[in-house]
Amino acid sequence: MGCDFAIETGLRADGYMRIAGVDEAGRGPLAGPVSVAAVILPVGYESAVLNDSKKLTEKKRELLFEEITNDERIEWHCELIEPAEIDELNILGATHAGMRRCVEALGGVDMALIDGLAVKNFPVEQQAIVKGDGKSYSIAAASIIAKVTRDRLMLAYDKQFPQYGFARHKGYPTKAHMEALRTYGPCPIHRRSFAPVAQLDLPL
Repeated sequence: MGCDFAIETGLRADGYMRIAGVDEAGRGPLAGPVSVAAVILPVGYESAVLNDSKKLTEKKRELLFEEITNDERIEWHCELIEPAEIDELNILGATHAGMRRCVEALGGVDMALIDGLAVKNFPVEQQAIVKGDGKSYSIAAASIIAKVTRDRLMLAYDKQFPQYGFARHKGYPTKAHMEALRTYGPCPIHRRSFAPVAQLDLPL
């Protein structure tokens, strides 16, 4: 089954009208925020290219981001959970906090379609869908918003901290990133609670 509007259409037939797709980007990196987005698409929404953001080229993601965010029929909200909060809550707790905030910011959501597993203490009814960003248009749209927002921020951080190569790896633990960490130590946007950073953050 490909990415389409079938899940949302079925839920609307059951009386759920405001259905928000929820997804995140950036749980795995050693630096930068985790980005979480929620999107409500209009009834009958169609797209020939919308899919899981990881399956699309950067150019297609950017085009879809502009298409989604400039469509007045589409409601969306994005939250950036900064490294300090990630360190305080842990990455899963921070991601879930962002998901709750996104849905609350949209207001009046009847059903949240969440990519992955269910979220505890969620403010609205939810349906967890494993690999949902490849099945639901709403989740796929959220994945685009979350990833493009985060990628753009990491490009800005690359200018601020050029020695780490954030423009290339977006904070993920590549060989080049690990070598830069060993050479320069962590910078203000590194997640201190993540093991590779924590090990290098110890005083000598």
